[in-house]
Amino acid sequence: MASITDFIMQQVKASTGSVNIPSDVKDQVLGGLGNSILGSLTQTVAKPGGVDLVKGLLTGSSNAATSPITALAGSLFNSNVLSKLNLGSLGATLSGLIPVIMGKLGGILKDQDGDGDVDLNDIILALKGGGKQTSSGLGGGLLGAATSILGGILGGKR
Repeated sequence: MASITDFIMQQVKASTGSVNIPSDVKDQVLGGLGNSILGSLTQTVAKPGGVDLVKGLLTGSSNAATSPITALAGSLFNSNVLSKLNLGSLGATLSGLIPVIMGKLGGILKDQDGDGDVDLNDIILALKGGGKQTSSGLGGGLLGAATSILGGILGGKR
């Protein structure tokens, strides 16, 4: 399942490349963007009708800018990252990148390297994480991992 997480982080890094993020918070911002996007996907896939929303986003058949998944990613990023880092107007710039990054996720299911190794069903199953719940009440699998990583990234900045 590393393929979707790797793809998300590639898009985060590419989209933030021209943004001057202070070096002391750069890792927190990049990790926070990636984890917020991954978290929005995993939370959405766990909801009724969520699988169809995620499929629409990942196949490019839905508009990423108006997707509830994009709105959730923005909300997660604002509450879990920006509210703790006090980046001023830079925060709005970074939040504005989320629809761009989400739009690029539609490309994940296109055969990028000729071997066709990315499968929508595998992505959905990995995002569901087997439907397990963690002690925090969050889904297992990727959401649990993303939550743990995000907690580690922001641990010292509360």
